[in-house]
Amino acid sequence: MSLTLRTISREQHLAYIQSLPSASHMQVPAWADVKAEWRSESLGWFDKSGELVGAGLVLYRQLPKIKRYLAYLPEGPVINWFTPNLNDWLEPMLAHLKHQGAFSVKMGPPVIIRRWEATSIKAGIQNPDVKRLRDIEADFIEPRAFEVADKLRRMGWQQGEDGGAGFGDVQPRYVYQVPLANRSLEEVHKNFNQLWRRNIKKAEKAGVEVVQGGYQDLEEWQRLYEITAVRDHFRPRPLSYFQRMWTALNTEDPNRMRLYFARHDGVNLSAATMLIVGGHVWYSYGASDNIGREVRPSNAMQWRMLRDAYALGATVYDLRGISDSLDETDHLFGLIQFKVGTGGQAAEYLGEWDFPLNKLLHKALDIYMSRR
Repeated sequence: MSLTLRTISREQHLAYIQSLPSASHMQVPAWADVKAEWRSESLGWFDKSGELVGAGLVLYRQLPKIKRYLAYLPEGPVINWFTPNLNDWLEPMLAHLKHQGAFSVKMGPPVIIRRWEATSIKAGIQNPDVKRLRDIEADFIEPRAFEVADKLRRMGWQQGEDGGAGFGDVQPRYVYQVPLANRSLEEVHKNFNQLWRRNIKKAEKAGVEVVQGGYQDLEEWQRLYEITAVRDHFRPRPLSYFQRMWTALNTEDPNRMRLYFARHDGVNLSAATMLIVGGHVWYSYGASDNIGREVRPSNAMQWRMLRDAYALGATVYDLRGISDSLDETDHLFGLIQFKVGTGGQAAEYLGEWDFPLNKLLHKALDIYMSRR
């Protein structure tokens, strides 16, 4: 199969993404506007007949003082990863990126290796010998994913450091998803654990209402998000980031990003952003106040978002990153515990991979990053 690769327009890129069942929200052309501090380019792969058969959003970050770039394809490129001739896809990409001044390429193949059902994870949490997700036998394994990893290694790609929960600039290796395809909402609700069902009922009884917000409500979102940042010890993104995200994504597609609030007696207690690309819906950012927790606003909000995702015809509701640690003393344990309550599945991706085009500069970047 002979493929050619060239820069494509945003319109071509978007049309290709829209022709697919789904793709990562980080591979839509508008994501380039969200990441305004990076230079961006849309790449397209064409087959012999001239048909567009793959696409990738590349973000370029310049090295300080020199005209050399880290080229990054977050959760991409969007190609057929299980093709037997993977190098026919990746070699022209590397050549092109090198020509563009890249010294190193980082990508995140959107390929899932393993899945664990909620029941298996719960049993694992109760087992003192189990410390990590990997210590539990997976309920589903994708053998072709191992072939992809082998091919990448043979081509000279290096597996990046494990992103763990994926907080920061590394994409999560482990995520939590609730499958919706071929299931009724009753089934989905029945699969929630007892605590979740009880908390949803408690919120309903207390009169918690869940509403959608708009651009004008992002300041209120930011208030709750900054309270969360203080409580959970992370550095919050500025309001301007979410404003840019809203404008960029919803200009591309009016239903790409949504904002939800759970309120009680007219006071907003928790909030979340939701992203939609085809049949894949993500809960992307969450925030909550330190007050009003007893009326369970977060459970009510998730249940509403899940129902809305279902009404949109989504095949999966993605709760994004989790840590693979099942140690109850780990500060991220509460996150997996909360998400497991939805009765979904933990999924492990192939993780991020690097290709050093200039070994010296790649090494220098590694040292620079490790000191930050």
